[in-house]
Amino acid sequence: MNNHIKKLIERYNYQFPKELIAQEPASPRDSAQLLIYNQKNHSIKFDNFFNLTKYLPHGSILVFNETEVIPARLVLRKETGGKVKALFIEESHELVKVMADRKLIPLSKLFINKKLFFTVQKQEEKFYLLQPSFNLRILSQILEKYGETPIPPYIKNTPLKEGELREKYQTIFAKTKGSVAAPTASLHFTKRLFKKIKTQGFGVEFITLHVGLGTFAPLEEGNFKLGRLHEEKYFIDPRVACALNHAKKIGRPIIAVGTTTARTLESASLKNGKLKNLNGATDLFIREGYRFSFIDGLITNFHVPHSSLLMLVSALVGRERLLELYKTAIRKKFRLFSFGDGMLIY
Repeated sequence: MNNHIKKLIERYNYQFPKELIAQEPASPRDSAQLLIYNQKNHSIKFDNFFNLTKYLPHGSILVFNETEVIPARLVLRKETGGKVKALFIEESHELVKVMADRKLIPLSKLFINKKLFFTVQKQEEKFYLLQPSFNLRILSQILEKYGETPIPPYIKNTPLKEGELREKYQTIFAKTKGSVAAPTASLHFTKRLFKKIKTQGFGVEFITLHVGLGTFAPLEEGNFKLGRLHEEKYFIDPRVACALNHAKKIGRPIIAVGTTTARTLESASLKNGKLKNLNGATDLFIREGYRFSFIDGLITNFHVPHSSLLMLVSALVGRERLLELYKTAIRKKFRLFSFGDGMLIY
């Protein structure tokens, strides 16, 4: 990586105590802390998430990502008996694309059990393509039975067992299987908070973006040279698009819940402020200099240093301002990252 890009990435660094990395979500979910930042008057307020509606702009519509996290991590055994941790990424031409925690040898076998195994076909950059010994149509069943919840690598000491993780690292409205990471800003929402949002006249709509490897992957030189990120598949129901386009037209604020929702809406709106591309894949890299065309606000968590997610939020509020907000939150002992506390920017 050249020095210019290294320096650019380093501008998105900040210091934090390791003990602020949340190892499990708040309980109940909506008791998490909330930092509220008003971009017009630069005011900062603090509350808990259950009181979100006190701060939402009048007439807001909240847009959520209803993707469902799959138990995408498999612990496999090599023919020699050694363990391999493989993260399922996607199906690719009758093969399974994974990331592995160690080097794999082509044509070697990786066993789930005596009857179920994969054969390593080839390596493509940091991925491996595996040939399953079973029909790919039952892959989702295999993952449900033998897979583990793919929590991020910085959650090292969670007290939660696998059964608890499958519930807690999942939004309460998850509907369409396909993600290897949760849309974490949505983890704060509960049934009682949804009821409050709707009874107070705010709108709620859902889109789908399947969160991919990019959530965990460090930025590389190619991301900046090409101006693109990893590709992620998304879908917006035409009825939802129609409702959101109408809301945008009459001036109702669109609040994206999470960076995945923000990325989807911006990708679908083609920079003209109207949702048109409703079904596809996005490699949109949102960073400073980007002008948002569809969203008016964002609910998000506190993101890892040097990450594309931190850059996306910086594009909305400015890098220096965002890092100041992070410093303030850290002084207030806000919990960080996927299971951490939240922020409303409007």
